[in-house]
Amino acid sequence: MRGTRQPGTPRLLRALNDRAALELLMTHGPLTRTKLGELTGLSKVTASQLVERLEERGLVVRVGEVAGSRGPNAALYAVDPTAAYVVGVEVSSESDKVTAACADITGAVVGRVEESIRGDDQAVGVVHRAVVRALEQGQAQLSGVRRVVIGTPGLVDPASGDIAYVYNLPRWHRGLLSALREDLRAPVAFENDVNLAAVAEARLGAAREARDFILIWVDVGIGLAVMLDGRLHRGATGAAGEIGFMPVPGAPVVRDPGRRWSPPHSAPDAGTPPAGLDGGFHQLAGLAAVREVARSHGFAGAGADGVRAAVAAGTAGSAVLDELARRLALGVACISVVIDPPLVVIAGEVGRAGGMALAERVQHEVAAITVVSPRVVPTEVGAEPVLTGALHTALAAARDEVFGATS
Repeated sequence: MRGTRQPGTPRLLRALNDRAALELLMTHGPLTRTKLGELTGLSKVTASQLVERLEERGLVVRVGEVAGSRGPNAALYAVDPTAAYVVGVEVSSESDKVTAACADITGAVVGRVEESIRGDDQAVGVVHRAVVRALEQGQAQLSGVRRVVIGTPGLVDPASGDIAYVYNLPRWHRGLLSALREDLRAPVAFENDVNLAAVAEARLGAAREARDFILIWVDVGIGLAVMLDGRLHRGATGAAGEIGFMPVPGAPVVRDPGRRWSPPHSAPDAGTPPAGLDGGFHQLAGLAAVREVARSHGFAGAGADGVRAAVAAGTAGSAVLDELARRLALGVACISVVIDPPLVVIAGEVGRAGGMALAERVQHEVAAITVVSPRVVPTEVGAEPVLTGALHTALAAARDEVFGATS
C-alpha cells in the first residue's frame, strides 16, 4: 500500500511560517514586515497577515519604526518577552542551596535568587520559595510559567521523571516531582546536573560545533554526560554517566552500589559516598583524590584550589597535572573505547581550574593507552553551567509549546 502522507494544509503552513518568523525575530532582533517577508520568502501581503496573526496571539509587539527612503516609516516588530516565562533551578549539595533563575521567552534572565536548604525538611517549600522569589524579581506571575527545569544530583528515572540516589540530599526522593507539580501548578521536570552542564556546553561552550561529545564532570562529585547526534543519552534507567562507581585500575571495586546508594544513608563530607561505597573511579579521581594529589606535591587547598595553584606554578606544578591527567585518562579511556567520541570536555571546578594544561595531558594519555584519540578540551562555560543548562532546556520546551501552537 502506498504512503498516505497528505499535502500541507493551510493551517499547518501558517504554523510553519509563524514559527520561522518568530525564530528570525529571536535571531535578528526587531524587523519590519518587509524584511520578514524577504527573510522568509513570503509576499508582502502574506508577511503582513503573518505579523497581524502573531500580534493577535500576543507573541509579537511593535517596538518602534524605521524611516524608509519613500513613503511612511515602517513599523518594527519583536517577540514579546512577556509571552511566556521559564524557571531554571539548580540544587547544590556542596553549598546546601537552591538557586533559581527566571527568564522570559527571549532568554533574558529577569530574576535570580538563592535559598538555603540547611535544616529544612521540606524540599517542596524550598523550591517553591526560590521559584516565587525569582518570578517576583522578574515581575512575572506563576501562571505565566511554561516550564520549570530542576538540575539535581542523582538519577532521573526516564519513565517517571522522578529522582533517586541523591545520597547527599536524603530529603530529595521519589514522589517529589508530583508534589512540586501540584504545588507550583506548572510543568516541572528534573534533569541530572551533569547532563544540564553538557547542554550548556553544547549551546554556549566548547561543544558548540559538536553533535557527538562526552563531558566529564570533576567537582564535588564525578560524573559524565553523553551527547549523541545532539541528544542526551540517559540510558534505560537514567544511569548513563554514573561513572563514580566504574571499576578502574588502582581502586577497589564497589559492590552492590544500587542497594546501598539510597536514603537514609548520607555522606559525612560533600563529594564522599556513604560508608561501604568508597572505591571505583570516584576514589581514584574524585574530589578527595584531587585534594590528596595536590597536597602530596605541596599545593594544598580546598576543592580545585590546589589544581589552580599547580597550573599557576608552571613547571613546578607539572607533577600534579601529570598525575591527575593519568587518573582522569583511565575513566575517559573506558568511555571513549565504547563511544569513540570526537570530543571530550572536562568540566566542573577541577576541569575549569586545570584548563588547557590539564586537558592536553589527558588527551595525550588517552591516546597512549587506547586505540582512540579524541580531542580533549576544558569547559568554556563560565559560572553556573547547571543553572544555565536548566534555563536552556526549559526555554527549548517552552518555545516549542508557545511558538509551535497552530492557529
